[in-house]
Amino acid sequence: MSLAAGFKFLKTRSSVLSWKPTGKLQQTVADCVERTGRGLHSGDISTVRIVPEAPRVGRYFSFQSNVIRASIDNALKETPLCTTLSKDGYSVRTVEHLLSALEASGVDNCRIEIEGSGDCDRSVEVPIFDGSAREWVEAIDQAGLKVAVDLDGKSCEKLAPYLNEPVHVTKNDSFLAAFPCSKVNITYGIDFPQAPAIGRQWFSSTLLDESFYSKQIASSRTFCIYEEVEHMRNLGLIKGGSSETAIICRSKRFMEEMIISSLSYGNGRREETDAKIDKVLMRPGMSRGWLNPPLRYDDEACRHKVLDLIGDISLLAQDGNQGLLVAHIVAYKAGHSLHTEFVRCISEVNVAFASEDLTT
Repeated sequence: MSLAAGFKFLKTRSSVLSWKPTGKLQQTVADCVERTGRGLHSGDISTVRIVPEAPRVGRYFSFQSNVIRASIDNALKETPLCTTLSKDGYSVRTVEHLLSALEASGVDNCRIEIEGSGDCDRSVEVPIFDGSAREWVEAIDQAGLKVAVDLDGKSCEKLAPYLNEPVHVTKNDSFLAAFPCSKVNITYGIDFPQAPAIGRQWFSSTLLDESFYSKQIASSRTFCIYEEVEHMRNLGLIKGGSSETAIICRSKRFMEEMIISSLSYGNGRREETDAKIDKVLMRPGMSRGWLNPPLRYDDEACRHKVLDLIGDISLLAQDGNQGLLVAHIVAYKAGHSLHTEFVRCISEVNVAFASEDLTT
């Protein structure tokens, strides 16, 4: 079964979205922002330069003289562990952290010039830095924001997409749903039984303003399980990954073997073994299996999924308007593929209903 066939989408016969005024004007960066770093998956060095743009232009990448808009229309459906934008054979990989920072910081319009150092002249990757969006948020804050104006000095009011009815997508035991709401609320759940350090986590909050994102979300880092690293590298992934670009934990199996060996614990019942393991993991200094503590938040892994979600949902943005959906968004065990499929479904259905309205 294809990925698309595995998704379900609930809708009724009404317009899914309403674009409403926010009471704000569209913005852009007040000055150019430039940063250089290594890509997580390619391992190649790239330089990103964020340049001010006029209103109604939106956000777009400029790579090898090609324009690739930060739009769901350009998001590839099958890209493991990242979000990739592609057009006319040129692609920009791992865009989610940068787009998350731009969306949350209020950079509605900008040109994102990117140059790579790798052998492939048709693909480039955004730098990963420390695995969070903090570098981008700090860079944007240093540059500042300004109202975006055109050549005639005219500005444009910023609109936001409001959800009119519940929608959801599912795949196996993962889902992403959204419900009409007057504010942006995000609830995210993850479950990694194979990694006690992560386990089951939930994060829920209202995104009130840019300062909430910068203080509570932006610094959360991507994460991985150490025992899965070799497999991912065999797939051509995380060539640029290290303990400086992610928080890394040990698998449950490794922790069990290590702790049982140290306890000289033999043939006890399974629940007794699990109880002893949990007790040892809670001891000071054990870090519950994290190899590069300390964490920035107790639920850092879950907060990072919120960071990714904001970046992926920003692909709903059009013409310099807000991309983040005004709704209560609830996700469980989702990932980039499910995030972008959710946006794709909303976008396609909304266009279809708009076309029906024009013909009736």
